[in-house]
Amino acid sequence: MMMECTSLQFVSPFAFEAMQKVDVVRLASLSDPELRLLLPCLVRMALCAPADQSQSWAQDKKLILRLLSGVEAVNSIVALLSVDFHALEQDASKEQQLRHKLGGGGGESILVSQLQHGLTLEFEHSDSPRRLRLVLSELLAIMNKVSESNGEFFFKSSELFESPVYLEEAADVLCILQAVCRGLIKNGERQDEESLGGRRRTDALRFLCKMNPSQALKVRGMVVEECHLPGLGVALTLDHTKNEACEDGVSDLVCFVSGLLLGTNAKVRTWFGTFIRNGQQRKRETSSSVLWQMRRQLLLELMGILPTVRSTRIVEEADVEMEPTVSVYSGLKEEHVVKASALLRLYCALMGIAGLKPTEEEAEQLLQLMTSRPPATPAGVRFVSLSFCMLLAFSMLVSTPEQEQLMVVWLSWMIKEEAYFESTSGVSASFGEMLLLVAMYFHSNQLSAIIDLVCSTLGMKIVIKPSSLSRMKTIFTQEIFTEQVVTAHAVRVPVTSNLSANITGFLPIHCIYQLLRSRSFTKHKVSIKDWIYRQLCETSTPLHPQLLPLIDVYINSILTPASKSNPEATNQPVTEQEILNIFQEVIGGDSIRLNQRFSITAQLLVLYYILSYEEALLANTKTLAAMQRKPKSYSSSLMDQIPIKFLIRQAQGLQQELGGLHSALLRLLATNYPHLCIVDDWICEEEITGTDALLRRMLLTNNAKIHSPKQLQEAFSAIPVSHTQVMQIIEHLTLLSASELIPYAGVLTSNMNQLLNSGVPRRILQTVNKLWMVLNTVMPRRLWVMTVNALQPSIKFVRQQKYTQNDLMIDPLIVLRCDPRVHRCPPLMDITLHMLNGYLLASKAYLSAHLKETAEQDRPSQNNTIGLVGQTDAPEVTREELKNALLAAQDSAAVQILLEICLPTEEEKAKGVSPDSLLRSVQSVITTSMPNKELEEGEDNLLCNLREVQCLICCLLHQMYIADPNIAKLVHFQGYPCELLPLTVAGIPSMHICLDFIPELIAQPELEKQIFAIQLLSHLCIQYALPKSLSVARLAVNVMGTLLTVLTQAKRYAFFMPTLPSLVSFCRAFPPLYEDIMSLLIQIGQVCASDVATQTRDIDPIITRLQQIKEKPSGWSQICKVSSYKNGSRDAGSMDPDVQLCHCIESTIIEIINMSVSGI
Repeated sequence: MMMECTSLQFVSPFAFEAMQKVDVVRLASLSDPELRLLLPCLVRMALCAPADQSQSWAQDKKLILRLLSGVEAVNSIVALLSVDFHALEQDASKEQQLRHKLGGGGGESILVSQLQHGLTLEFEHSDSPRRLRLVLSELLAIMNKVSESNGEFFFKSSELFESPVYLEEAADVLCILQAVCRGLIKNGERQDEESLGGRRRTDALRFLCKMNPSQALKVRGMVVEECHLPGLGVALTLDHTKNEACEDGVSDLVCFVSGLLLGTNAKVRTWFGTFIRNGQQRKRETSSSVLWQMRRQLLLELMGILPTVRSTRIVEEADVEMEPTVSVYSGLKEEHVVKASALLRLYCALMGIAGLKPTEEEAEQLLQLMTSRPPATPAGVRFVSLSFCMLLAFSMLVSTPEQEQLMVVWLSWMIKEEAYFESTSGVSASFGEMLLLVAMYFHSNQLSAIIDLVCSTLGMKIVIKPSSLSRMKTIFTQEIFTEQVVTAHAVRVPVTSNLSANITGFLPIHCIYQLLRSRSFTKHKVSIKDWIYRQLCETSTPLHPQLLPLIDVYINSILTPASKSNPEATNQPVTEQEILNIFQEVIGGDSIRLNQRFSITAQLLVLYYILSYEEALLANTKTLAAMQRKPKSYSSSLMDQIPIKFLIRQAQGLQQELGGLHSALLRLLATNYPHLCIVDDWICEEEITGTDALLRRMLLTNNAKIHSPKQLQEAFSAIPVSHTQVMQIIEHLTLLSASELIPYAGVLTSNMNQLLNSGVPRRILQTVNKLWMVLNTVMPRRLWVMTVNALQPSIKFVRQQKYTQNDLMIDPLIVLRCDPRVHRCPPLMDITLHMLNGYLLASKAYLSAHLKETAEQDRPSQNNTIGLVGQTDAPEVTREELKNALLAAQDSAAVQILLEICLPTEEEKAKGVSPDSLLRSVQSVITTSMPNKELEEGEDNLLCNLREVQCLICCLLHQMYIADPNIAKLVHFQGYPCELLPLTVAGIPSMHICLDFIPELIAQPELEKQIFAIQLLSHLCIQYALPKSLSVARLAVNVMGTLLTVLTQAKRYAFFMPTLPSLVSFCRAFPPLYEDIMSLLIQIGQVCASDVATQTRDIDPIITRLQQIKEKPSGWSQICKVSSYKNGSRDAGSMDPDVQLCHCIESTIIEIINMSVSGI
């Protein structure tokens, strides 16, 4: 369509800029050929009315006219501009419609009439308007052909445009008609190097951009945006790179191509990768190929930053005769390191993503660059890491023995210089760790892990075949890093100072982790314990994600041997003294020191290690016993000294920085230390650390800070004389945080016994309780032991025993062997119950752990003596049952003791206090009809210490029953004083679960249990009038009827005398049982009366009354309502059991009748 343009003259950037800025001085300096190219624009500018009416533009316009006056061609251009463009536009539109309708380029034309000569002759002989029409007609014919070709390139010969004689005139006409770059790009080919049209389009746009270099980058942006003409984008970049002439910095070509291949736009990446692949498939790559030009430019840039030119032959000589520091290995200049890294990444992307196959020259120069030695800077560390990963990813770059030797020498240099680089550059994540890590992966044949490592370091996802790593594996495992060398070297690697998630890259911890997984340390008898301990001590937040997996795999290497043949091949655990050193500051109550030696992160990690170790030790007990191994467990004294709850609370405030450590610690705590996970404690912590606590801290004065534990002790000593000082100090202490209260814990607990004396204000007791609960959130175990020892009963001439944490876990009931005065001091009783609940939970965990520890001790002997198959597990089952029985006995004993505490003492009984009266007082306070005097008496009863203690005990029993309903069943099968039944049923909300086992309790052969079951049921029916209660009550009535027929006289009296009042409760709760209960009472009365009649041969008046009541109960209701009927007064003195039972039956019936008539 257009002739070859090699001989054509184009507008220079200088001329274009002068024209663009209308710089008349620069335009006047142009030569005639250069000025000729600008004539159409200059003539238009001179003739058209300007928008700028300033004086300066008027002067410039005169100069332009003067400039044009000497050029002959101006006249023809003026004639072109004098055409009626409106008419020309209308004819062009009609011409375009006509050609579209006819569907071809030939035929009639509206713009020009039939040509009598050729197009060139017609153009020569025509005037200016006709010349415009001829060129426009030819352009429309070409445009119509383009639309028919559906965007495909085609070649069309044009006599007018290919004639060099009329090229200038045709160009003038085209300048008048104009064109746009975006259209050329948008309609261009996706791969311009593949077709003639693409190359022509690229050349045209490239020349346009050379004319105006400032627009080159915008055109390149259009190329990338449309994903068309990739060769044009590269060509424009090459032109721009040559213009900028930057030697040290990263060139625009490297940045542009790297952005295309390593950017986030997958479409652009695929488009440019196709350009590279297609360019390589062409058999011949000439210098005119844009791809060839790009590769050549990149190679020149690479060679430009290489150190001294080296050959692989020199390496061999140097390896034998020279030191590694000779000049043949001169280092990479510091100013070239960043550019070298960018070039390496670009070549990785070209080869790994775009599929570029390097030439021998490119491979040789790349290897020279990769094996160069950069300075010890962070950029140098990055360069070495990239070079190493590139060697792993593209092993085909090393093809000859000389090149392989060069690579081995360079790797040896890396190993030797790694420590120097790390110390000088200040970068913790050095390439030495990466070398170790790759060596370990090769030894364990984890090739996929190496591929992931390479891709991560290079920052791109490339395809690496595992088979391509075979030679590198041989070099690493046999020549450079044997497994023994790896383990010995890893231990000597310094730990990472202040290791945190902010330190990225490959660190020593990654290497140690892999070596622990492969059991290399135990295999080669290299101790790693000290290194791990030092690294745990050198940690900070945010937590590095590799720390927890490192601890887990380390624990596994301690407990599990590397092989069954060598059971002693294990790592050593951290010693107890090393653990205590980390916690020394918080153990001493010095938890708020600003400059702590060990960070909270280190303390939490060591705590995680201890808890995980103990859990893993218990979980692997059977396996270890089978291997006849018994790793040492950490002592209970060590665990007692570690402030677990304090550390957990610290971790709670750092959950974001600690990652998964906080949740992992909570899981271990719930499993091994359930007494530190009591729900009430968590709720209490929320109150202590909430908004109210923050407001209280704002009120904190200097007075609260100046009170020392010694002053608090002096104030407690003065309690018998004055309470004011103690009250003032402990009120100030409530404003302190939990950690700040730790130094006062010993004084507070040791003086609790003094608070039991009479006359101590209730406010002091409540404040001490509050302080104790705050301390309980940070140091519960130590606090509990101190409190239990402080509350022991003081007996003269008897030395008090000091209990330990272990004593209290073995026997939690020690807590209840406190001073009896505690039982009537609600604030201290609240503390006691809290400790009891905790130690009951701790005892369960302790016994379960003890069972696992000793489960296999007696199995060998039992297996030898018991030779039957299937009986080997019998001892373990028996031990589990014994443990459960012991725990059940322990819990039930605690409940029975607590219930006994609820009973009034002899002194309280003398004052008329009883559980039943207390319950009645509660019910009477609820009613509004009682007199004021009775109301005051009820309030007095409710506000007594016994009543408050009973409420606290009932709350604890409710929690225990909910946690394990079997405890409730066991306690009620054991029984307790019936006078406590009103209290337990009304005060323990979970007592309704007793309805499930009352039928079983009634079925017991012991008469006492049957009586207790019916009495319990009577109270439950009143409290829970449910369908289930009705069915159980009906069962109880039937059982009573059955027992009437089988019991002897003595047992009948013993059974029915306490159970007959329960029938009144049944009727009150469930009126439908009235008929059955009345029939039962009459039947009991008849049996008793018949016995009396047979003995005395006298008809007792009671029999007559019972018979009348049976026949006409309604008539007796009036008698009962009118007066309090006196039952058998003449028989009141009779001691006969049947007579007494008859009187009791009569009283029961009358009470039921009164209740039914009054509607109560």
